[in-house]
Amino acid sequence: MGGADEFPVGTCPGMCPLGELVQRERQGRLHRLELREGTRQGDPARVVKEYSRPAAGKELPRPQELRPAPVLLATVRYLLGQVAPQVDLPPAEVHAFISDRLRAVRQDATLQQLQGAPCVALLERSLGYLLHAGYQLCQEPPARFDPHLHRTQLQECFSWLRRCYRDSCHHREPAFQALFLLYNLGFPEALRQVLQLPDSVRASPELRTALAVSWAYLERNWARFFCLVQALPYLPICALHRHLGPARRLALLTFSHGFSARNCRCPLTWLARLLAVDSPEEMAELCRHHGLTVLDGAVVFQKAAFRDPGMLVHSPSQLLVDSKRGEAPLLEVIEDSCS
Repeated sequence: MGGADEFPVGTCPGMCPLGELVQRERQGRLHRLELREGTRQGDPARVVKEYSRPAAGKELPRPQELRPAPVLLATVRYLLGQVAPQVDLPPAEVHAFISDRLRAVRQDATLQQLQGAPCVALLERSLGYLLHAGYQLCQEPPARFDPHLHRTQLQECFSWLRRCYRDSCHHREPAFQALFLLYNLGFPEALRQVLQLPDSVRASPELRTALAVSWAYLERNWARFFCLVQALPYLPICALHRHLGPARRLALLTFSHGFSARNCRCPLTWLARLLAVDSPEEMAELCRHHGLTVLDGAVVFQKAAFRDPGMLVHSPSQLLVDSKRGEAPLLEVIEDSCS
């Protein structure tokens, strides 16, 4: 890469360059979240620059088409504070809009080669939202919410943010390194990278907890694992949520071998508490889904009966996740976690 003077510095004062607003309005490509109420006209206070896929031979944007760091941060806060709480539109549609506009924010930051604190501020808030959205939309069909694209965007943000952390110190680094480890639970490379962090980062409470969760998972110590998981705050448990189904499947497989006996029955109420499932009824359904017999409020573990259901459905959890959300607006929840 050349020197910093080779990269443009954005001068666009708004969330969307005027030229794009006019063009998209003329072509009828404005999202309904960007329109003046009751009209088909764009509202400059609501129109946000959309993501434009790079193409070979395409000219670089001019400075007036790029938003400087303060405008990018204001755009992210607008999306999280004003758009994300929308309840009169389908959640997947709102997310698709925010996800695209956050991608455009990162694109502007890339084109200007933003570094240091301004870049960290954008990436931390983007990650906070993406982790929240991944949980909230976990039951949406792939046609409305693409989990593969979502995971790709999350991993790209984590990779970029962690490179920023290597260049300078940021006081929220331990929290986001912990989120990285929890999101990538069970992946040896993620654990290796975290173990190579400086002692001052690894010694933080957030990372000590994330490492304890990781070790419990790798050791198949399910009682300790779910005990630690129940104590995680909102964003960390959102990061971990996609691993709960596989962890419970492994736990039931372990119990099916360890407690396999014709006359041995395990009460569903006890098992639901152990695996942090919302209710004995949900626990019973989970056991049946894995081929286990449920009789009179108890499950009969038999290793020959256990069945791997294949694709697992990620279900919401009142006990582990929703109860941690609180009444604070989403923007406030994320801001409290960021630099």
